[in-house]
Amino acid sequence: MNYLYIRRLTLLFALVAACLGAVSCQSTSKAQGPMALPPPPVAVIEVKAQDVPIYEEISAQTFARDMVEVRGRVDGYIEKRLFQVGADVKKGQVLYILDQRPYAADVAKAQADVNQGEANLEFAKKQVALIQAEATLAQATANLAKAQQDVDRLKPLVSQEAASQQDLDNANASLQANKANVAALKASVDQTRLQARTNIDSAAAQVQSNKALLQTADLNLGYATVTAPISGRVGDSLIQVGGLVSKTSTNPLTNIVPLDPIWIRFKISEAEYLEYQNSMQRQRTGQMPLRLVLADGVVFPHPGQIRDTLNQVDPKTGTLEVQGTFPNPEHIVLPGQFGTVRLQRRDAKGVIVVPQRAVQELQSMQSVFTVGPDNKAQVRGIVTGERVGDGWIITQGLKPGDKVIVEGVQKVRPGSPVQPSPYKPTAGATPGQEKS
Repeated sequence: MNYLYIRRLTLLFALVAACLGAVSCQSTSKAQGPMALPPPPVAVIEVKAQDVPIYEEISAQTFARDMVEVRGRVDGYIEKRLFQVGADVKKGQVLYILDQRPYAADVAKAQADVNQGEANLEFAKKQVALIQAEATLAQATANLAKAQQDVDRLKPLVSQEAASQQDLDNANASLQANKANVAALKASVDQTRLQARTNIDSAAAQVQSNKALLQTADLNLGYATVTAPISGRVGDSLIQVGGLVSKTSTNPLTNIVPLDPIWIRFKISEAEYLEYQNSMQRQRTGQMPLRLVLADGVVFPHPGQIRDTLNQVDPKTGTLEVQGTFPNPEHIVLPGQFGTVRLQRRDAKGVIVVPQRAVQELQSMQSVFTVGPDNKAQVRGIVTGERVGDGWIITQGLKPGDKVIVEGVQKVRPGSPVQPSPYKPTAGATPGQEKS
């Protein structure tokens, strides 16, 4: 009996151990099986209707409207070059100094000629010869008066036989001689006066001529110092120190390009030109706002405006060249650079814009993921319109208030739960605005 009891008790312990082992194995198997993953985090935006500007991008190239070639205006050897190639220079800044000695000598000679001419003019104005002639005439006039008095005194005496007829005849002869002398001296005075006036005019003209020569000499001396005619960035020096500068040379010394403002040219079609003209009339403004996108994709920080349009459409291409300016105080943009001009065409009213990265495209079908009230992802087919900066205008498929997934799209499956959080765009990439 004890044997049977012990045997049954052993079997019971074995059965309990087996059951416990099975339960332990099942628990271990469940613990090592796949666990349920949490919903993936996604960044969403709640779309809304808004007014956004529509831009057109056109290839463009910068140029310098008022580039100036610096040339020598006198001949001479370069003694100094006072600028760094590629540096910014100011108007009036000294660029070159030529040998000034021959021009300084010309100035000194011209100044001496002016002084001599002024002395001659002063002497001519004193009219010494005229004064002498007038004095001689005055003395002859006095003698004529005396001779007339002698004749007048002798006439009654001769009639009274108190004086001889011979004395009266001599007095009359003297009177006639004095009259002839006075007439001759008057003619001499008139001639001397005319000659004095001629001498004064001639001396004054010589003074003016000498002063003009002095001014020319001064200019040539000044031209021996070559200065910047405008402010801008100076180019390479084509003649080095010691080289001969010739005023008749076909090659300039260097050139200067103004950088602020910087000019840009681009071409638009005839239809675009008419559309922009109508847009300006609607906006009642005579200027078209421009934005410049540089070759590295960065938007130039300063907005520009259209300045000129050529006077005719190119019949070969059907386009019209348009020119504009951009403030360039930092001198970042140089002439000859290529870029893209963003020209505002119109304003889109009450449209929905989503970031481009949120749009999925498969076999010409476009879609986005939206988040429903139950925080589950849903696929929504859409139709896109024009591009606005980093976003697309959605013409069909979305309505204001929809929440569109922008980040984390790769982790999302249709109908799967997600953890939404507000999307925080990077600076300058706000949907509906242009990148800056």
